[in-house]
Amino acid sequence: MKKPWQGRFEKETDRAVLEFSASLGFDRRLAPWDIRGSAAHARMLSAQGIISEEEGLLILQGLEDIAAEIEAGKFDYDLAFEDIHMNIEKRLIEKIGPTGGKLHTGRSRNDQVALDMHLYVKDEVEEIDALLKGLQEVLVGLAEKYEEVIVPGYTHLQRAQPVLLSHHLLAYFWMLVRDRGRLKGVFERSDLMPLGAGALAGTGFPIDREAVAAELGFDGIYENSIDAVSDRDYIVEFLSFAAILIMHLSRLSEELIIWSTAEFNFIELDDAFTTGSSMMPQKKNPDVAELIRGKTGRVYGSLFAILTTLKALPLAYNKDMQEDKEGLFDVIDTLKALLPLLGSMLETMKVNEEALAAAVDDDYLCATDLADYLVREGVSFREAHHAVGQLIAYSRKVGIRLSELSPDKRSRFHSALSDEIGGLLNPATVAQARLCRGGTAPGAVKVQLQKARTLLDGGS
Repeated sequence: MKKPWQGRFEKETDRAVLEFSASLGFDRRLAPWDIRGSAAHARMLSAQGIISEEEGLLILQGLEDIAAEIEAGKFDYDLAFEDIHMNIEKRLIEKIGPTGGKLHTGRSRNDQVALDMHLYVKDEVEEIDALLKGLQEVLVGLAEKYEEVIVPGYTHLQRAQPVLLSHHLLAYFWMLVRDRGRLKGVFERSDLMPLGAGALAGTGFPIDREAVAAELGFDGIYENSIDAVSDRDYIVEFLSFAAILIMHLSRLSEELIIWSTAEFNFIELDDAFTTGSSMMPQKKNPDVAELIRGKTGRVYGSLFAILTTLKALPLAYNKDMQEDKEGLFDVIDTLKALLPLLGSMLETMKVNEEALAAAVDDDYLCATDLADYLVREGVSFREAHHAVGQLIAYSRKVGIRLSELSPDKRSRFHSALSDEIGGLLNPATVAQARLCRGGTAPGAVKVQLQKARTLLDGGS
């Protein structure tokens, strides 16, 4: 079988050019969506009388047989036909004869590949959303399990104030809520049907785009044929979503790495998600968390690659746009591989509650509440902040905890500090005081948990 454009050319494509330009090595994964789209196109051609009913049925049977060959691993891919679309068409013609060549009536590879990519992205978005929901379930489950465990909260990686571990974990839950919102937007922008745009100007055949869109489950249709074949916004948007998501997952992984060190000892990761050293027998390395953190760079790279590819392309289709696939495929594979691993790693980790209790047994973490106490006594916050800061500097200098300083020594820094302040230096009391909406008090966190459960149980 000759290539579709062979009539225009007198020479065969140079083998090196073919190997350089062919996309078959990576776009063969689109075969199921290509066959699905071709079947819908064939049914429409038949219904519109563009091909006969008998020809339509013959094409559909041929496509079904080809799908079975691909599923069974018996399909003979031919690099000379460049991509999965032409390989399937070549095989269809081999199976059913010249009628197979009628399938391409009223369409171009430009709108055909655009259709395949829209179908593919929509399906993958739904799978990734389900994985994200699963990770949210794990985070909420852990928050419920450790609902009242207190941990040091950090700013600048310095101990700041006591917070509930559940509150800390739920911070990642809400990040994923936003990520899933962005992913929903990707689905909405992918849910446009480009088929019927032809190469760029539409087609003169009496096609029924609405019928094809309805059969394939699209909510809308591109209104401009040039836009339909040149749009890759939904891919850029997916990669943008992925870049933000993996940034969040990298931050979580970083905390798992730090918290599992001997210096912190807040958690221990399960053996199934760690590795050892080839030299040092004592080592237990958080390789899964480190790889999640490390893969952030390749996801970012795919986003910048597609943005750079598209930034100077004139309308409509250009061969450069073939570069939209490999980065997208890699990012999708990366997310689908790491999301279940991260969830399982979190579920199986051990929380060292004794180490956490020791870490929050630091009354400097309660300094803000001392300042707030002075404010309630009528002192301006700036004056209170200064007085408590001086008190802490003195306490550190003499090596005595705030709770062990005598009232006389405390009163040097403000008269109101001579009062009984022991209750203000209890991490549990400090956490309980943060009752504002979104705060770390047990009551406020319980409200968060209820909202999180409602979101998850509602399917969101």
